[in-house]
Amino acid sequence: MVFDDRTDAGRRLAEALMEYRGRRDVVVLGVPRGGGVVAYEVACALGAPLDVVVSRKIPAPGNPELAIGAVAPDGSVVMDPMAERYLAVTDDYVQRAVAEEVAEIHRRMEAYRGDRPPVPLEGKTVIVVDDGIATGATVLATLRGLRAQNPKELVLAIPVGPPASIERLAPEADRVVALQTPEFFYAVGEWYRDFRQVSDEEVINLLERSRECAPAAA
Repeated sequence: MVFDDRTDAGRRLAEALMEYRGRRDVVVLGVPRGGGVVAYEVACALGAPLDVVVSRKIPAPGNPELAIGAVAPDGSVVMDPMAERYLAVTDDYVQRAVAEEVAEIHRRMEAYRGDRPPVPLEGKTVIVVDDGIATGATVLATLRGLRAQNPKELVLAIPVGPPASIERLAPEADRVVALQTPEFFYAVGEWYRDFRQVSDEEVINLLERSRECAPAAA
């Protein structure tokens, strides 16, 4: 299955989540930027409120493109032990990098939400939606951070991801819904005909539109 675009993926993913439709305890969290488009379609189909959750990779010293771990909004950290050993990363560097990335996470979440408060998650069924996963490092940090907020059920829902990454993430969620789990996986974008970059403005607009899409939930 190749998706036309993220909107198509979101609609197909929503079909696999219809058992959650109309439930007042359900919250959908999109992982910006691309996951925000998929999550919007899921939230509208389920009649659930939509919010965002942002995690960030921890860059290697001197190489911002290489990740040595990831951090969630609450500061939950997942490190790649191989990268740490190979690069001889110090604790001081990790602490500084984590502090910088957490500050950036909060800045972005405030920009996305504007004056809207975060949707409470304690006791809720929380569905985390992304446009796909590769290694799953940032999603792993996300799930651990969300678990600390005591949701009733934590669901990871994605259009596509490799089996090894899904197996790694499965213990962190109560349920994983993945439409495609190809053995031969190179990148998320190869499973989309249109995988254009999504802007912050588009995510903000979708969050606003979600109030009209599910007025009762909002």
